[in-house]
Amino acid sequence: MRKTFRIKKPEEFQHVFNKHCSVANKYFIVYQMDKPEQKHFRVGLSVSKKVGKAHERVWVKRRIRQSLLELKPELPQELDLLVIARPAAAHRSQKFLKNQMIHVLKLAKILKEENE
Repeated sequence: MRKTFRIKKPEEFQHVFNKHCSVANKYFIVYQMDKPEQKHFRVGLSVSKKVGKAHERVWVKRRIRQSLLELKPELPQELDLLVIARPAAAHRSQKFLKNQMIHVLKLAKILKEENE
């Protein structure tokens, strides 16, 4: 995922947190904020030390980024997302984490249900 698709600055993270529109499941918490003037979505990732040591946190971040990259065509472009990984996300497979990411994005009504 290109760097233009990432939220990096603490002020930007705080701005999305303050919007306070969040949804969660056992593995992820997702905060979202609409930005109509934006040309593409942006993602900020947070993986705490509760998830594991540094290499385990990087592993989880890579899996989240890859999942979002695969879902890119289905994601709305005028959106800022913050994804916070919970400790249960450690030591899970890529396929499992992608399915859980899809689940939490559907709960947040970011992704559409197949039936609709």
